[in-house]
Amino acid sequence: MQIFRGFHHPGIAPACALTIGNFDGVHRGHQAMLALLNSEARHRGVPSCVLTFEPHPRDYFAELHRKPEIAPARVATLRDKLGELARCGIDQCVILKFDARLSGQVPEAFIEDVLVRGLGARYVLVGDDFRFGVRRSGDYAMLDATGARRGFDVARMNSYEVHGLRVSSSAVREALARGDMAGAGALLGRPYSISGHVVHGRKLGREIGFRTLNLRFSHWKPAAGGIFAVRVYGLDTGPLDGVANLGVRPSMNPNDVNGGRVLLETYCLQWPGALGPEGAYGKIIRVELLHKLHDELRYDSLDALKAGIARDCDAARAFFASTHAETRRQTTRDRI
Repeated sequence: MQIFRGFHHPGIAPACALTIGNFDGVHRGHQAMLALLNSEARHRGVPSCVLTFEPHPRDYFAELHRKPEIAPARVATLRDKLGELARCGIDQCVILKFDARLSGQVPEAFIEDVLVRGLGARYVLVGDDFRFGVRRSGDYAMLDATGARRGFDVARMNSYEVHGLRVSSSAVREALARGDMAGAGALLGRPYSISGHVVHGRKLGREIGFRTLNLRFSHWKPAAGGIFAVRVYGLDTGPLDGVANLGVRPSMNPNDVNGGRVLLETYCLQWPGALGPEGAYGKIIRVELLHKLHDELRYDSLDALKAGIARDCDAARAFFASTHAETRRQTTRDRI
């Protein structure tokens, strides 16, 4: 998948089949829409294209109006969103910076400047709640009428449901907020995961006997938080079971090297000796958050922190043992 920041690049295809949205999480509803987009693109002989925005429009307005509470919790990092779009077979993704100019653009100008001249849209697929332009004044009817005049087709896809529940990024956020990782996985069509480069931290973990893999995030409001049983991929080994803390580490000094930023800190229950103590730095890993153990806790001392981490490791081992046992039982039933 080709990725472009803005549409003023010579490598962008002169024509495309297009869909527009934030695609936070790339859940099963998004996946169904992207499959339809790819089909329509093939029929027209043009590449499929996703137009998305960074920052999220609600992040922009939250900062503009100094109301952080209206910013959405983020399901996925930009890296993970792009990775899932690529897995869905999208040919190109265009990321537009959501700023004052874009937020103030009238719908007619957005269609002409971005869709027609910028991206050469031949087909535009949107969701049933799609709105665009200043004050969300543009809607499907306006887009459809303009497409008829300007030579591109417009289609609308209805909501996607799983077991009677409308699949949406909001539903995924709600599941993650209550620690329902199985529910979030059902909406996403895969286990919830976070990926990134392993970075250096304060290195407190090695002092207390729990060396961690640290991932930092630019976004300050992740949809999930707490202590999790996890599985780690990308360390030149098979998947590794572990326990992870996603959050701001309330037991740590807010003035430490991480500056109170959100981190995903993962401790592997069995560290692969071949990697050595420094072998993970710089690698891109993916961490699946499989089961929430509890919310973040504040510990009064390093000894209390060590004891708490040890309990979490025991709980994670118990989770994986029960999961493996259930898998063996299922395998046995399948063979009968």
